[in-house]
Amino acid sequence: MTQADVQVYGKKNPNLPFHPAVRAGDFVFLSGQVAKDEDGNMVSGTIEAETHATIQCCQRILALAGCTLDDVVKATIYLEDARDFGRYNGVFKEYFPQGRLARTTVEARAAITTRIEIEMTAWKPLEK
Repeated sequence: MTQADVQVYGKKNPNLPFHPAVRAGDFVFLSGQVAKDEDGNMVSGTIEAETHATIQCCQRILALAGCTLDDVVKATIYLEDARDFGRYNGVFKEYFPQGRLARTTVEARAAITTRIEIEMTAWKPLEK
């Protein structure tokens, strides 16, 4: 694979040196996403509200690459407060009821004010 084989998706923030998603071969890698609505405005509230908004943000970016949540094979979740784990996990199960992915959840503060950040890897073979 060469650099020409790499595709990027989503609106890149001109102040940041990365894209929301990158396809390399059959894999699509999402950068860490936070709770933003369709207009890019931050959503704040309970861990449940922010989890819904963050996963929906991931869904929108996955769609740009022709993927859905069913294509996600790995998710890494960063929680501001580990005590929110049970409540976030309840929402996460709504989107991944079969749990057919690998997942890591850690407690960490994000560089911006948010309760949760999620990065995902999807597998979607390119049509040849």
